[in-house]
Amino acid sequence: MITFKKAQQSFLQYLDENQLQKSPIELYEPINYIMGLGGKRVRPTLLLMGYGLFDSEIEKVLPAAYGIELFHNFTLLHDDIMDEAPLRRGKATVHSKYNINTGILSGDAMLIQSYEYIMRLAPHENLTEVLHTFNKVAIEVCEGQQMDMNFETTNDVQIEQYLKMIELKTAVLLAGALKMGALFAGANKEDANDIYQFGRNIGIAFQLQDDILDSYGDPEKFGKKVGGDIIQGKKTYLVLKTFELCKADEKQNFIDLLQDHSMKEEDKVMKVKTIFNSLNIRSLAEKLMITYQDTAFQFLDKIKVDRERKQELRDLANALLARDN
Repeated sequence: MITFKKAQQSFLQYLDENQLQKSPIELYEPINYIMGLGGKRVRPTLLLMGYGLFDSEIEKVLPAAYGIELFHNFTLLHDDIMDEAPLRRGKATVHSKYNINTGILSGDAMLIQSYEYIMRLAPHENLTEVLHTFNKVAIEVCEGQQMDMNFETTNDVQIEQYLKMIELKTAVLLAGALKMGALFAGANKEDANDIYQFGRNIGIAFQLQDDILDSYGDPEKFGKKVGGDIIQGKKTYLVLKTFELCKADEKQNFIDLLQDHSMKEEDKVMKVKTIFNSLNIRSLAEKLMITYQDTAFQFLDKIKVDRERKQELRDLANALLARDN
């Protein structure tokens, strides 16, 4: 059984040994910079664990895991530009440290390099299916980002639309990483699809948990400002469920509260959370999160390998959804 820690350590060593030492330095230095900002490296580690479910020699697919992490950080780099964000993991974003043009071009290079690293596993009998999976995930991440931007300018967002957005923006890359690893290990179509659905459902549950923590997390453990989504007026599941349960006049008052930028931030967060609490919103969000978690485990149980080999993925999913940061 391949543990998360073992797979993560293998990837971190590979990452350290594979900085892009190319010219012009102005193009590649920003790539090494953002790739070195840290993080849990969940997506490449999941690719290795997806492989390890069927074959223990995870070192064979380290280049593909690196490709997934390049792609993930490419999306973060371009997201930061679109959001005009000054910080990423407590450090200056690429466009802030260098400039916007460099950020765009270095991001483009990261996308291309992600394919190059995945292709290092050629020839492989499942490479076409791996690339099809990667291409599908890549365009869906873009679709999810566009949906998220669309939501900023309208209050007419349905919960089903929000769940689809977080599926595309967050969950499909987790799911795709697992499926790509499984395909490289020679998994059959049914098992590969089941591990994808496991990752997809865990990814949606993970984002719902993030929504909950943003409002109810411990400030000492959460790692970022509690209530940030409320302050920014983001349409999370908690907000949309409140829209659904409010009467018409109450909904407009709630919208006005979310859009009030003159109020002190701590007062705004307190008032919004008071409304959440009156409607039992946290409990409803947790119930939906658990529904997705249970569905994920149903797909994991279907995969035709020994239960012991699947236990680490089950433990990882439970840990991710029990986190406080």
